Amino acid sequence: MKKSFRNDALQKVCGTARFADDYSFPRMAHSVPVYSQYVHARVSAILVEEAERMPGVLSVLTWKDVPGSLTAGQIDQDYPILVKDRIRFTGDVVAIITAETRAQALAAVEKVKVDAKELPILRDTEEAIKSGAVVIPEGRAGNIVNHHKVRKGDPDKKMSESDIIIEEFFTTPLVEHAYIEPECGICIPRDDGVLEIYGSIQHPFSTRRFVCAYLGRPLASVIVRAHAVGGSFGGKDDTASIVCARAALAAVKLKRPVKMLYDRAWSMKESYKRNPYKMWYKAGFSSKGKLMSVISRTLADSGAYTSTTPWSTWRSAAQNIGPYVLSDIHADVYGVATNNIFTGAFRGFGSPQTNFAFEQIMDMAAEKLDLDPLEIRKINAVRQNSETITGQVLDDHTVSLIEVMEKTASSINFKEKRKLCSQGKGDKLYGIGMAASYRGCSLGAEGMDFCCASVNVQFDGSILIDVSVFENGQGAPSAMIILASQMLGVPLENIHYQGSTTATIPDGGTTVASRGTMMGGGALKDAMDTLKAILRKTLLPDLAEKEEEIEFRDNRIFGTKGRSLSWNEAGKKMYLARVYPVAFGTFQAPKVSWNEENGQGDAYFSYVYSSQAVEVEVDPEKGSCRILNIVASHDIGRAVNPPMVKGQIHGGIVQGAGMALTENFMTDDEGRALSLNFSKYKIPRMTDIPDIEAHIVENNDPLSPTGTKGIGEPALEIIAPAIANAVAAATGRRFTSLPLDLSSLKRETPQKEPLKK
Repeated sequence: MKKSFRNDALQKVCGTARFADDYSFPRMAHSVPVYSQYVHARVSAILVEEAERMPGVLSVLTWKDVPGSLTAGQIDQDYPILVKDRIRFTGDVVAIITAETRAQALAAVEKVKVDAKELPILRDTEEAIKSGAVVIPEGRAGNIVNHHKVRKGDPDKKMSESDIIIEEFFTTPLVEHAYIEPECGICIPRDDGVLEIYGSIQHPFSTRRFVCAYLGRPLASVIVRAHAVGGSFGGKDDTASIVCARAALAAVKLKRPVKMLYDRAWSMKESYKRNPYKMWYKAGFSSKGKLMSVISRTLADSGAYTSTTPWSTWRSAAQNIGPYVLSDIHADVYGVATNNIFTGAFRGFGSPQTNFAFEQIMDMAAEKLDLDPLEIRKINAVRQNSETITGQVLDDHTVSLIEVMEKTASSINFKEKRKLCSQGKGDKLYGIGMAASYRGCSLGAEGMDFCCASVNVQFDGSILIDVSVFENGQGAPSAMIILASQMLGVPLENIHYQGSTTATIPDGGTTVASRGTMMGGGALKDAMDTLKAILRKTLLPDLAEKEEEIEFRDNRIFGTKGRSLSWNEAGKKMYLARVYPVAFGTFQAPKVSWNEENGQGDAYFSYVYSSQAVEVEVDPEKGSCRILNIVASHDIGRAVNPPMVKGQIHGGIVQGAGMALTENFMTDDEGRALSLNFSKYKIPRMTDIPDIEAHIVENNDPLSPTGTKGIGEPALEIIAPAIANAVAAATGRRFTSLPLDLSSLKRETPQKEPLKK
């Protein structure tokens, strides 16, 4: 495997990388949020006078101080920077206290009083959609915030013709992103009226939109800077942006820099989570294992605000049955408002939940039909020129699902080890399970998908690039530097990645959906092609007779007849010719389509094909599960930085294993958060995860200018069903809720007779 490259490795290893809280500015004040004790209430008054008199307090801001819109959002504009007259969930903020020191601000929190009348609390999605239920979203007739559907064929007729029918109900819980660095926002009001923002955020342009909406400012008057971020996984858009907006609100009011740093409890109480799902599936199969029909219904808990729930539920519809061919399906996916902590984007959007359900259905059908789990998947897998459930024909890229499944199965020796499964017999139970997926690349038909990049050759021949994809810890700048190095034929150290801001590069879309390398690389390729054309035209007299004879390789620019220039020489010649060696590039994703009425269309322009398998050991006496072995195979197009690709695979698997076995964000009966630190929210420990065998399958994607696709989300979305299938093979029992509650095994274990003396 190639040597790994991280442009920020030294800073990360030495602890010198600067995260949001590492920044400090002269005269910087400190803000903290104020929560109420309510979950759902009508507010009559927010009393701040006593807090304003506390030592060191500079301001106590409420909704009355917000100059712009009180609410903003990614889709629905419903998320309040500060509550006005109605509290919808436990994390709503009623006031911002700013003081000379953080300790002084914290001391004043208890002095803010909220007069409010409690309202009925709605926590269950099934109750929320009943007629007469209290309505949570303002201005809506009910609590259904969105509805995605897939309609194809005649599923009722095909269900009646099926030889076996699997009918099952699945649930998944609230899941915390568990990023290392909590939210932090800093705003510096400049003398020229511009607001500069530093923050632990996912996407600077999203943050800018939130800040400008709440403060009523034009986009050009706010600059958001990118710097090191301690993890995100989709979790640092809405909440992290609103933290920055609150810091900006206080900074504008006080005309001085303000920092708002969240502690872990505030972060876990207020930040959005992965949508909890309730899923009802009915699937018909022929006696030979052919999937005949699916009828499904899903309720996704959106919580108090919409956030990006429609993007999650759209993925759940488009990928409702995983990577399988089916001509007859009726699927409905609803986003439903409640008074729970609101939910939204999380690595994988809505696919991990539906994969958890349907990948188990495939094993359940295989068991009924006495088929091997690999065989039933191969019977139904999408292949070259297959048609998906949305009517898309997969004919313009390599469909490698069979390849990745066979790679995984042969590496872990699946068929032979399947014969060893305990099926509930024995003291220590062994099981092996697998799962597969096809993951739509980038945003698909749920969003506008384009990106941009620039390249600027300096006078001395050094090269500056700027790409509108942002670092969340995944190594995006490193991938861009490698691509630029390969495109120009120069060493990595000759490429300098500019620390982008919202003022130096246009908005290239959010850092989500595993799109960074593919979209940013595509834009960079366009910029490099333009740059090369400029250089060829200008340097032609020094190098060759025809522009096409000029090549970029081996850290030089070559012409004919032995002529060549170093980049330093080329930079100087461009200067003397008074021609800018600067280029701007863009990449628009290939066209996709979606019909909201029937869920038909080309949902994505390409797909990542994935398969993972897991071996487990279950101890029924302890009610515990130990993962013994994990093998993963992913076709990610072309691997730009292979060790980092494997790092993404490993990280996604660990995060998904937590979702499978331990992670469940706890609340009390009224929706108040109980999981306020990692002592109350169990993520996997290093000792919980064995060595992972990761296989990178490379089928250059012709729809991507660099041949790349993505890996961040595919790595996570199938490990939970693979573990569930392995546990079922070990115990002989099917677990249909996450995290898998193996304590029920412990209760069923017969008591051993006492030893006779």
